[in-house]
Parts: sequence; structure tokens; C-alpha cells
Amino acid sequence: MILQALARYYQRLIARGAEGIAPYGYSPEKISYEIVLAPDGGVVQVNDIRDTSGKKPQPRLLDVPQPEKRTVGIKSNFLWDKTSYVLGVSSTSKRVDKEHEAFKMLHEAALAGEQDAGLQALLVFLRRWSPEQFQPPLFPAEMIDANVVFRFQGEHLYLHQREAAQVLRARLLVGEEGDSGTEAICLVSGTAGAIARLHPAIKGVNGAQSSGASIVSFNLDAFTSYGKNQGDNAPVSEQAAFAYSTVLNYLLRRSEGNRQRLQVGDTTVVFWAEAEDGANSATEAENFLAALLDSPPDDSAEAARIRRVLDGIAQGQPLADVAPTLAPGTRMYVLGLAPNASRLSIRFWQVDTLEVLTRRLVQHREDLRLEPSPWKVEPSVWRLALATAPSRDGRSKSDDIPPQLAGELMRAILTGQRYPGSLLANVIMRMRTDGDISGVRVAICRAVLVRSLRIQHFNEEISVSLDKQSTKPGYLLGRLFAALEYVQRSALGGQVNATIRDRYYGAASATPASIFPMLLRNTQNHMGKLRKERPGQAVTLEKEISEIINGLSEEFPRSLKIEDQGRFAIGYYHQSKTHFTRRNAEGDAASTPDSETPETVTQGDLL
Repeated sequence: MILQALARYYQRLIARGAEGIAPYGYSPEKISYEIVLAPDGGVVQVNDIRDTSGKKPQPRLLDVPQPEKRTVGIKSNFLWDKTSYVLGVSSTSKRVDKEHEAFKMLHEAALAGEQDAGLQALLVFLRRWSPEQFQPPLFPAEMIDANVVFRFQGEHLYLHQREAAQVLRARLLVGEEGDSGTEAICLVSGTAGAIARLHPAIKGVNGAQSSGASIVSFNLDAFTSYGKNQGDNAPVSEQAAFAYSTVLNYLLRRSEGNRQRLQVGDTTVVFWAEAEDGANSATEAENFLAALLDSPPDDSAEAARIRRVLDGIAQGQPLADVAPTLAPGTRMYVLGLAPNASRLSIRFWQVDTLEVLTRRLVQHREDLRLEPSPWKVEPSVWRLALATAPSRDGRSKSDDIPPQLAGELMRAILTGQRYPGSLLANVIMRMRTDGDISGVRVAICRAVLVRSLRIQHFNEEISVSLDKQSTKPGYLLGRLFAALEYVQRSALGGQVNATIRDRYYGAASATPASIFPMLLRNTQNHMGKLRKERPGQAVTLEKEISEIINGLSEEFPRSLKIEDQGRFAIGYYHQSKTHFTRRNAEGDAASTPDSETPETVTQGDLL
């Protein structure tokens, strides 16, 4: 199913002449230099063709004959390669003489009898060339180990782009397929053809080998059956293998203009659309899904448009009504890949219409909703995954996101199923460990609880904003903890070095009976100071604390389940934000630190 969808997408891109999609037998590769040949095989000049628009020169992507898949063997590419093969010069290879000999032998056999002037010039060049001729200034030292192509003097086309070279390349491909020795029904196309023993490498997946990794491979006896070797175990034709790998490498390309690729933890996500109305509808759908999965800047026109669409759908309107330019029936494909040694793991694979996926993303947004909102723009999936990583000075690293969690989170969002079981436990553990009770983390707690209750058909509401009617112990204890912290801050002001949150949040949210009696005793000292200095505020706070305690049972619970610890975080957030809003309304709030972001609940929020 995955390979079939990728192969179909390849054919659609080829049909519309998409830039960056190579025809069969070719692939975009990083090329740094060109050697210009005279008709007699002499070197006219050597040109640096790297892209110099950035700070450092970068190799240019050119469609060249598809490279050989090298492991430990020596295999030469056709009409291009790195300098160890082309010129017999390298600073790293220990078998450079053998590699150069393989390049010469391949082209001696392939170009023999060819009448094209450019191909004949290359053949003569190889016969006359010796590595000792690699001397500056004609050959720059930085050229060593770079990829090289050839061009015939007086022409703009590269040698591999000449018509004769392309005809020869097609003939060689047919010969290679015939030499494979195995023909069968391709599992992707359903037609008979030569079977690919080794599939082309997939590049661009974070954490995978830089030389590329495989989705389909058989390199151990344990992976084979009935005596079949390598690709014969799951027959895929040479053309189908080329098609799916080429389009997947296209989707994984690292460029600013590529909106079809998203990194979430260790999972690299790619997506594409299949629309009946053609390329324009598909592109519209892909851009729309990209904006849903990776929120655009808040001040952009696109962000405002996306927000209007999502608000309309949340109110029950059809996608066609709120976004007339989008085709709701457009079929969307989302693939999550993760590294696994020399292979790639499929984290998830989701196929649905654009309308179905949009409604699931709207539901995800509603599950996350908190009031007051801790963000200006709804957090993207990668931002949610980042909230599960340790926070150091308010910052987290994507490398610290628990493995597999990001892929499971994305799958839950796209399918509308439960969030991963480890998500709530992980977020709560992080809050208890690093004390960062951010709005994003609290929103994750609410989302997990809301979705779980909905799927189990439990009649319980997790309120978006402060719920004074809730009788859930976890929620009430979170509110109480926030109220006690506020009393401490009100009494001590700027003299407090560490609040009760800094010292006791973890224990209070997990084992309330061991912490709250002590906190309540200490609060009486703070209340005594407030009664002398601000008696009106003291009365208000005493009433608030009494109302919360009256909702609890006579004894504090010895421990809270993981779900109630999530409710604790939500109650703490709601009550803390109420205090913050109240002080702002009274014009008595302390200034918020410059480093504070809208997504983080900091100590300044509670003043």
C-alpha cells in the first residue's frame, strides 16, 4: 500500500514535469565540479559549479544517472562520480587505483562503438589520463573527493544530458534488467518485469545513515524464505523500486521551500495529496495540511485564515463552506519514518480525506484548549513532543524526546484514537522533576484526560477554565496548592527565594497526605502577616481556601493516581491564572520577566 501510493505519486509528478523529480534511471545528486573536454579528449578547463548564494559554497543538485548502491564493493557510476573513481585521486580512499580502474573499464565497455563526439572525447580522456596530471591551478585541491560531471567544449549541456548519452543509458538499463535473471509479477504495479534485488537508498531521514537507508531489504538468512535471495522475497520491479525511492527522496529533501516534510522528535513525517481535480487542488491541500501540522507565525495572513477555517469547522460547518478553494474529498497520505540502523522503521501510515483529517485536527485542538489560553498560536505537534523532554532553564532539546513517543502522538492526532499511554505519565514526571508547569504541558494533561473519557463514554467534563463546582480531589488539591502558594507570595512579596511550588509540587501532586498538613500550618504564619498588612485580602484568601477545602473529604488522600495528578496540574493552572488575572485587574501585579513566553507559566505569572 505504501509503495503503491508512492509510485502513483511519482507518476503524477513526472506527468506534470515537477522540478526535482528525475526520470527513470536518473536521480538528483550533489555535484561540485565540471570538467570541460575538447574533441581530442584534452581538458579545456575545470569549473566550480557549486551554489555560492549562501555563506559557504554548497554542491549543486543535478539529475545524473542513478548511482550504484555501494556497500563494501567497488561499483562505478555512469558518466559521473567522485574523484577517486573519475580521476584516481582521493584523500580518504585506500583503494583509489582499483576504483579508477573500475570507472575506466565501465566506460570502455559502454562507450565502445559510440559515434557521438562528446562520448568519444570522454573515452579518449580516460585512455590518456593519469592521476599525476591532477595538478593546480587547473585542478584545485578542494576538488578532491567531490562529485564530478563532464561537459563537451562549446555546449551548455552536460555529457550525461546529451541525446546519445540518454539513449545509451536507456539501453544499459534494459541490459541490467535482463541480466538480473529474475522476472516475476511486481507487487507494486501488478505487471511482470525484472525484479530489483537491491532497492535504492532513502536519504533525508533524521538519525539514519547519511549514505541512505532502506525500507525494503533482505541481508540475512533469517529474513529469507523458500531459498529466495534479497529482493526476490518480496518482488518489486526495477522501475517500481526506482519510482517509490525517487519520490520519497524528493519528499525528504531539505530545502526551505519543502512544506511536505516535518520533524517530530525522532520521527520524520512526509505527506502528499491525491486530488481528482489535478495538481492545483493537490498543492492547495498539501499547503493546508502543512499549516495545520506546523502552525505558521501568528502575525501572518495564513495563520488568520487557518484559524477562521478551524473555528468554522469547530462550529459544525463543512470544510467546503469555510474553505471553498479546498476539495474536501482530496485523498491525503501521511507517512512517519524513523531510523533503525541501516533500515527505516514505519512509525505510522495514515490515509484519509482532507476533510476527515481536518476534523480530527480540530478535535485535537479542542482537546488541548485551556482558558486563559497559554499561547497565541496553537502548539504544533513537534512543540507538544518537545514538552515531554526535560526542561533546562525553560528550554528543551528535541534529542531528549522519548523514542517512539513522537510517532505515537502524531498517529493519535491523525486517527482520533487515544493519545499514547506514556504521554500523560511522561509529562507529569517532567513537571515534578524540573518544576516547569507550562501551559503546553497542562494542556497535554487535559487533552489526554478528555480524549480518554470521551472514548470510554464516561460522563465527566474536564473544564476548559476554572471550575469551582468540580469535586474531583486531584483538581481541588491543585487549586488548593495554587492558593497556598499565592498566600506565600502575597505575604513575602519579593523576599521569597523559592516558593512551595519549587520545593513541594512533586510530592504534593503525588502524595498529598504527606505534604498538605504541613503546608496549611505554614500558611497560617503567612495569613497572620496578611491580616496585619492587608486584612481585606486576607479575608478573601481565607474564604477561597475554605471553599476549596470544604469540597475535599476529611482526610487528604495518601496518593493520587496518574489521572488525578493530571487533574492536579489543571487545577493548579486554572487557580494560578485566576490570581494572576485578579492582580492585573487591581493594577498591583509585578512585572513579568523579559524571558517569559506566552506558553510558559513562570513565577511572574503568579504575582
